[in-house]
Amino acid sequence: MTGDGNQAESALLGPADVRRLAADLDLRPTKKLGQNFVHDPNTVRRIVVAAGITAEDVVVEVGPGLGSLTLALLPACRAVHAVEIDPVLAQRLPRTVAERAPALADRLHVIEDDAVRVAADRFTEPPTALVANLPYNVSVPVVLHLLAELPTLRRALVMVQAEVADRIAAGPGSRTYGVPSVKVAWYADARRVATVPRTVFWPVPNVDSALVLLTRREPPAGAKHDVFRLVDAAFAQRRKTLRAALAGWAGSPGRAGELLTAAGVDPSTRGEQLTVGDYSRIAAAALR
Repeated sequence: MTGDGNQAESALLGPADVRRLAADLDLRPTKKLGQNFVHDPNTVRRIVVAAGITAEDVVVEVGPGLGSLTLALLPACRAVHAVEIDPVLAQRLPRTVAERAPALADRLHVIEDDAVRVAADRFTEPPTALVANLPYNVSVPVVLHLLAELPTLRRALVMVQAEVADRIAAGPGSRTYGVPSVKVAWYADARRVATVPRTVFWPVPNVDSALVLLTRREPPAGAKHDVFRLVDAAFAQRRKTLRAALAGWAGSPGRAGELLTAAGVDPSTRGEQLTVGDYSRIAAAALR
């Protein structure tokens, strides 16, 4: 079975459809689960195009909700694995797809689970792409978990809070560059590709959203756990020089200075100046 948008289409959800579905389920969107549902067909079409989905892709969608993005994805790919934590929404999604895209219903696989913890063995075939409107409160943990858990993911397009998008895509030296920037960079190149107005959601959030495109690349040398622990230490006191900020991690300011020098990093530099490759070299120096 291959996706072919010329053979089968979905009837996408508009504002009235979203409200009707919510009413049928007696659903009151909760802040705890970060539930803001997209109700604009043009937005979900735009997301699918920006993600570069092909007919051979196996897509992971996190938090499909009422199915707005799911219905746009199904004609474009081979399969969608929708990870949904809310049991009511997880049970309703197959019915919505059967009603609005009956020829594509067999492409949908619903996984009722928490996307921050879902294991690779829950997927019936290796996913190649992540496309999701992520809950604001867990967006970075979800991205990091799935990139680690699913090494077959080659790219991702995620819609997140605009400020989070800036942090994920920031480069060294930027005021928004921090722990999320470095940890995501371990797995992928990231860039912000579009802003999404708050008016395309129901209920309307009090922040704007943005699309971030991630393209998998080879990680730097070294053990991820060691590098991530180093990154956490460097940014825990980001106003300090690395010699001072890494004193606890290294055992003393003097030892931190020695390791930084050995890695070719100026000890008076601050954490936000370094690339993930720099951090990898510092972690490697500590093991020599």
